Amino acid sequence: MVPVSVITGFLGSGKTTLLKRLLAHPRMGTTAVLVNEFGEVGLDHLLLRKVDEDIVLLNSGCLCCAMRDDLVETLDDLAARRTAGEVSFDRSVIETTGLADPAPIIHTLMTDASLTPAYRLTGLIATIDATHGERQLDEHMEAVKQAAMADRLVVTKTDLASTAARADLIARLAALAPAASVFDATLSAGPGPDELFAAAPFAAEGKSADVRHWLSEEASPHDHAHDRERHDNRISTFCLTAEAPLDWEQFLAWLKLLLASRGEQLLRVKGLLNVAGWPKPIVIHGVQHVFYPPAELADWPDADRRSRIVFITRDLSGSAVEKSFREVVMRASG
Repeated sequence: MVPVSVITGFLGSGKTTLLKRLLAHPRMGTTAVLVNEFGEVGLDHLLLRKVDEDIVLLNSGCLCCAMRDDLVETLDDLAARRTAGEVSFDRSVIETTGLADPAPIIHTLMTDASLTPAYRLTGLIATIDATHGERQLDEHMEAVKQAAMADRLVVTKTDLASTAARADLIARLAALAPAASVFDATLSAGPGPDELFAAAPFAAEGKSADVRHWLSEEASPHDHAHDRERHDNRISTFCLTAEAPLDWEQFLAWLKLLLASRGEQLLRVKGLLNVAGWPKPIVIHGVQHVFYPPAELADWPDADRRSRIVFITRDLSGSAVEKSFREVVMRASG
């Protein structure tokens, strides 16, 4: 059976950074990576060549699938292709959205009759932001469930947090997931595959009573259409696009104004920018009031040269953000 691990974590907690590091490891060269339909993990710039419409081959040798359909259907299709010799992998990693409730994913992997002969669930890995984790646990049930269900917890951005803040977060995580192993990760280093992908199967035993209850709820009949709408309906996602190259200074001025006035409502911002005077794309990403240093990619992933900025917000409409973007940035860039 193929071991399968799940990587989860709230918006901006560092799943992208962790997964990119893991995929660069030689031991990960025969891994099938399943990415959720929201594309939370930005791997476009790592693509080497397309295998078909749904599968791409990363430069590490890993397969990468977009879960446009049901998780079971995607895994079944991969298993069938593996049996037929069309693709080769000996491990699978599923990356969830930042707003995912991991309970239905874990329950499906443990119990679905079409998956259990081919796959063995080996654990849930959750990333927790050392700088924003406490507040996210206070405000978002998804973050609580992600941490509580985890076998391995990766506390990220520890180089940006105070010793006291990290200690408080670790104590809280120990109460949520007493049996979980805890690892630190900075912006430049973190645990490797040997530490995170243990061979032991995932088991509800040893988890908290809440975790066992959540899993038992998944075993009960319920409205599966509700699965797609588990997150807070005050949360929305939208994307801003721009055809013309952006004026960098004007863009930064607009971004600083947005952070100052709406930072608490910006759960996640990630963008691929075409900046005037720069031939290569610039990637930006941030969480609430914190934005991380922009990065220049080696090349554009395809022929599309538009700037694209994806927002996930709480109590903030896309129309309000877009209006200020058009007035401040696009007027200067146009």
